[in-house]
Amino acid sequence: MMAMLGIFVAVTVFLEVASAASLGVVYTEGGMVSGENIRLGWRRHMDVFRGIPFADIPGRFEKPKRHPGWDGVLKATEYRKRCLQVNLIMTETRGSEDCLYLNIWVPHSGSVSSNLPVMVWIYGGAFLVGGSMGANFLDNYLYSGQEIADRGNVIVVTLGYRVGTLGFLSAGDSSLPGNYGLWDQQAAIAWVNRNIRSFGGDPDNITIFGESAGGASVSFQTLTPHNKGLFKRAISQSGVALCPWAINKNPRRFAEEVALKVNCPTDNKMVACLKMTDAAALTLAGTLSLTSSPDHPLLFNLLLSPVIDGDFLPDDPSKLFHNAAKIDYIAGVNDMDGHIFTSLDVPSINSQLVDTPIEDVKRLLASYTREKGKPGLDNAYSVYTSTWGSNPSRETVKKTVVDIGTDYIFLVPTQAALYHHATNATTGRTYSYLFSQPNRMGGIGRPYPSWVGADHADDLQYVFGKPFTTPLGYWPKHRDVSRYMIAYWTNFAKTGDPNKGDSKVPATWPKFTSTGHQFLEINSKMNANYVGQKLRLRYVHFWTSVLPNLPTVVSE
Repeated sequence: MMAMLGIFVAVTVFLEVASAASLGVVYTEGGMVSGENIRLGWRRHMDVFRGIPFADIPGRFEKPKRHPGWDGVLKATEYRKRCLQVNLIMTETRGSEDCLYLNIWVPHSGSVSSNLPVMVWIYGGAFLVGGSMGANFLDNYLYSGQEIADRGNVIVVTLGYRVGTLGFLSAGDSSLPGNYGLWDQQAAIAWVNRNIRSFGGDPDNITIFGESAGGASVSFQTLTPHNKGLFKRAISQSGVALCPWAINKNPRRFAEEVALKVNCPTDNKMVACLKMTDAAALTLAGTLSLTSSPDHPLLFNLLLSPVIDGDFLPDDPSKLFHNAAKIDYIAGVNDMDGHIFTSLDVPSINSQLVDTPIEDVKRLLASYTREKGKPGLDNAYSVYTSTWGSNPSRETVKKTVVDIGTDYIFLVPTQAALYHHATNATTGRTYSYLFSQPNRMGGIGRPYPSWVGADHADDLQYVFGKPFTTPLGYWPKHRDVSRYMIAYWTNFAKTGDPNKGDSKVPATWPKFTSTGHQFLEINSKMNANYVGQKLRLRYVHFWTSVLPNLPTVVSE
């Protein structure tokens, strides 16, 4: 009997190995590539390709060019360095100028996959830092596409693009137009469109998605006229092209500051000198100050961002939504996206014991409404304190500070982008969400107060399935949230409708229309009751209608 069992096991293993689905060597426009095939379960395999070049090593302040190709088989088994950037404390650099590579995860169940939907990830990091794999803890990369690919049966691609001075420095004219990082993203999307069929993907069903500066990048990629027909759908998480930090309206001033730091002139010889400057020195010269206060919020330090260059962005983003008319679009924010910023501007909000002075609320509002002077501040203050009563609690004042930051930096611009998308859409569908799973750092004995909701970037761990990858770090409710998000995101990638696909969802997500403004609230408790409409309408109305119509007192 034992012998028979042994033979049965041996035969089963043999059949499983013999049928191990793998693409083997793949032909691309640059040459042949081979990746790594991993076994995920019974008749479930995945091919992982790490570090495939999608463009040549970029020239300084130049658009990316096609890769010249290679001989033999390129072993795509190692992640490549991220693009040259400052470290998190901005004291030195890391990465390389040779950084235009992408990674691909291809799931196979039973047989080799073909015609799968494709999801292309664009990372965030304030256009200053970040990489195609994200943070790495014990070889567990934040942006590993494995869980999304496996659970949603889609191909996942993550890409590198230039950041900081090398990616976004601009003189505001044709001598140094800027937006190099956006061109890199566009080159990667175009490469995927041309080559993904060889990896079992459907070039006619590509979804781009990203968070923060990556979410704004996704938004820019839908608005540029250069992407016609390259992808079908897009998801912006906590960032759109209309965010106040997404466009630098006066890039020349910052370019001159960088030039002076690296001993270059600021006249017509500036760009030639910058091109000759050491890359690391140039990168360090683009560091941003992390010191902030309610009178000078951190947001105003984010100066390395895309510009209206007359090419990638021919006009103000608000006037380019006709280019996204056929693109299905999801955009949303975390309910306390502004916490990470306002806790630096007004540190007392994180103290359980110290009051936040009401004066600090006024100072922060005065900064955000500074162009409109006292009338702007008075209007804003009356809107944000209307529910306070005569004696607001300590928590109420602190939460109001976070709401102000969240609304101004993320939520209101996202609602405006959704409205523009829905109004300009022909075949493109529009969906809005609010992510509200509470932050895991909040509570007794933890760094954040217990009232902190979903902070900026809290959604990433769930979209990338970390509660499944590292189950010991999470509760079952966190796995529920992750399951829901992967289901909505991959259903949307397949069909353009987050409710329809192969994955079951806990609530039907209605379309956002330019009259109804419907949205879905996403968290572990969600059900059909978590559908709402006109998200924070009073505050959206203030920032988009009331404030702009007040006379401008201070020009930028």
